[in-house]
Amino acid sequence: MAEQFDVAVIGAGAAGMMAAAVAGQRGRRVVLIDHAAHLAEKVRISGGGRCNFTNLGAGPANYLSDNPHFCRSALSRYTPRDFLDLIERHGVRWHEKHKGQLFCDDSAQDIIDVLVAECAAGNVAWRRPCAVAEITREGEGFLLATDAGLIRAGALVIATGGLSIPKIGATDLGYRIARQFDLPLVPTRPALVPLTFTAEEWAPFAELSGVSLEVDVAFGEGKARPRFREDLLFTHRGLSGPAILQISSFWQPGRSIELDLAPGTDVAEALVSGKAGNRQQVQNALAQWLPRRLAERWAEAAGLSGRPLADCADKALRALGQQLNAWQIKPAGSEGYRKAEVTAGGVDTRALDQKTMMAKAVPGLYFVGEVMDVTGWLGGYNFQWAWASGYAAGVTV
Repeated sequence: MAEQFDVAVIGAGAAGMMAAAVAGQRGRRVVLIDHAAHLAEKVRISGGGRCNFTNLGAGPANYLSDNPHFCRSALSRYTPRDFLDLIERHGVRWHEKHKGQLFCDDSAQDIIDVLVAECAAGNVAWRRPCAVAEITREGEGFLLATDAGLIRAGALVIATGGLSIPKIGATDLGYRIARQFDLPLVPTRPALVPLTFTAEEWAPFAELSGVSLEVDVAFGEGKARPRFREDLLFTHRGLSGPAILQISSFWQPGRSIELDLAPGTDVAEALVSGKAGNRQQVQNALAQWLPRRLAERWAEAAGLSGRPLADCADKALRALGQQLNAWQIKPAGSEGYRKAEVTAGGVDTRALDQKTMMAKAVPGLYFVGEVMDVTGWLGGYNFQWAWASGYAAGVTV
């Protein structure tokens, strides 16, 4: 005989626990199902173990989607301040790192503990670790065949996340469920991920692994193109750091990204205007804007290493400076889902109600969090979408 619940939530991550807690505290009988042995591992490892749990500036402009206005309603109805109020009621201490990014003072476990406590306040039943083998439509509800037996629910919330970091349990279950119910999917891709180059292309830079600096990074054309000022990190295989993670969500294979390695400085003008009588070697001049190893590599690549500025032609110095301020480089690929912080694409939000997260063609079926085609920037935005979308479903189911 099947257990009976009002709501079944599949996926006990950030969005799933939020939806379950909110629904449970409304008096709904909720069961929360998750296949993983460890609860909310993606929350636990986030933010270097301190969980960048939201961003004070989170708004629709900070999200990518084929349907960019979809996120507006949920974000406006559950804001970063709402989540702060929640965790402060539980005594969680937090701080702002920079650019509106909020972190726990102590540990990401604090956020997990809040969500678990909120689920307890809503009398949420847990089934974990527990895999879901089959879902069938049964009248106006759903019948789930699980490791824990049959579960019958009037509403079903899918909070299974994306494909990112498979070693901690990521699967494509949510996408399979969407396809089962004939919902469209936007093609998925790794996002917030390091970018890589072929070994041959990267050979001149591989020795710079570990070098970091603040840069401007951009993709595409025109004034409206995405552009970020963040730290860049050279690796053995390519580029990483917040700057690259940010732009990776926009990058398209076969296209170049543009890096300004000395943002705020016209390097060409500075080199040419300062060269008269200047016996400083080119690499030493560049080191005022670049880490020394990178300055030496750049001067060498330009054929100017060891030469005094005064002995260099204006044309050569201008070319060097212009390249530093607008380095065009074409990645060969990315580190893939194994290193991606999130998955872009997913369930097409045009098939969902923006206020409730329910599938328009399948009453009672909801999608929340990363499984949907809503992807935030780096810096707490994806967690805010988890809270907002989970809340939107939780107050409805």
